[in-house]
Amino acid sequence: MSNDLNEGTTPDLKVDDNPISPLERRNSLEKHLQLRPEAQDLKNRNILLDTNAAPALQAKQLELERQQHTDSLRRQLEKRPEKEELVERNILPESNAAPALLASQRSLEKHMRADSLEQKIQQRPKPEQLVKEGILEADEDPVKE
Repeated sequence: MSNDLNEGTTPDLKVDDNPISPLERRNSLEKHLQLRPEAQDLKNRNILLDTNAAPALQAKQLELERQQHTDSLRRQLEKRPEKEELVERNILPESNAAPALLASQRSLEKHMRADSLEQKIQQRPKPEQLVKEGILEADEDPVKE
């Protein structure tokens, strides 16, 4: 492998030590100040805090707000009902399957019930047999109603 980069193909990378004139410096600063984003834009992008607190107190204010959210979440979790209660109220399914498999399990149970109903419908007795067993009367038509 040859070292082609050091064979004179690289540009001269020297630091420019020439001083900048005060006029150029002022123009550069003005240009940068004109391109500076608005305070509201910085707040929308979460760079500046949207608060009226003094900068020295902003960190404490942020910490206090975070602690309040933590306390609120802890209180809500303490009120949360147990899994058994949610199963009793039919909010959670009574299953030990992984959550990713619950949809497949429900679909399988639904198809199994449909197959079972179809099988029972096919095995139900004919009206003639029900008349013989005395469940229906001879002049009764179960389909008419």
